[in-house]
Amino acid sequence: SEEERLKEIFQRIHFNFDKYNLTHIDKWGINQDVPKVLDGIADYMAKHPNIKIKIEGNCDERGTEAYNLALGQKRADAAKNYLVMHGISPDRIETLSNGKLKPVDPAHNEYAWAKNRNDQFVILNK
Repeated sequence: SEEERLKEIFQRIHFNFDKYNLTHIDKWGINQDVPKVLDGIADYMAKHPNIKIKIEGNCDERGTEAYNLALGQKRADAAKNYLVMHGISPDRIETLSNGKLKPVDPAHNEYAWAKNRNDQFVILNK
């Protein structure tokens, strides 16, 4: 279905501990080619010029609230900058940092923390 296809295209991208660089990750149960995911998002957005998104940067529970809010923003901005460099207009992309407030996995271990270090893509309008 279209819903499933959008979920696959706009999947969360993940980050290494304490980082916001967009790279391939193969650690703690996550194997993801982050630039390839972003290329797919850029491609979809190029073909659908009305779509707008919000990128929400997320962190694991370690670190202070202020530190994680700043890191989450850097993660969201990194993905936005990547999409803009690939031809997507910046006014189609909002960014927000959730810091550590919206964990995907509430457990307190490396696997949970790895899942919680992500950018989530929210489609605002199609």
